Amino acid sequence: MASNKYIVGLFDHEDKLIGAIRKCKKENVEITDTLTPFPVHGLEDELGYQDTRLHKAGFMFGITGTFVALSVMTFIMTTNYPINFGGKPNFALPSFIPITFELTVLFAAVGMVMVYCIRNGLFPGAVPRILDERITDDRFALSFEVDDSTSKEDISKVVNLLKEAGAVEVSSKEFNDDTEIFEVETSAVESIL
Repeated sequence: MASNKYIVGLFDHEDKLIGAIRKCKKENVEITDTLTPFPVHGLEDELGYQDTRLHKAGFMFGITGTFVALSVMTFIMTTNYPINFGGKPNFALPSFIPITFELTVLFAAVGMVMVYCIRNGLFPGAVPRILDERITDDRFALSFEVDDSTSKEDISKVVNLLKEAGAVEVSSKEFNDDTEIFEVETSAVESIL
């Protein structure tokens, strides 16, 4: 039976969250995830996140759409079903531009949505891991994964660090992969110590 355990620290203000992240980085404690009810300015810099590569995927999908549009229209107009429109050439690139533009945008948009959903695990049948319902309302959360190799000293270090940084509540959460959707166990941190 596979399960994942997390230590979750809840904060009531974004400044306390940023302070806790700084303390964790200073103590070399690895943060698994940070959750906020609204975008926090400068959070990605504090966590050391790099810029997303989603725009590169969008560019590649857009180029694919351009290539598909030009290829299909060229094949149809020159080989498959050539029609003489008032003596104009069969390969009339200016007349291909509107459809090429539309397919470029379509491929880029649909491709970026698919990449985003796959990358973030937002596909049909995915079981959400909700650490606390209040995160979408008014709480900020830091989560730390606990596995078999995590010692009790490391757990107590994380708990003490969160409390010193101003966490309103520190708890543990366990997700079982073979349970129903939304069925989780929440307990006090002392149970995993």
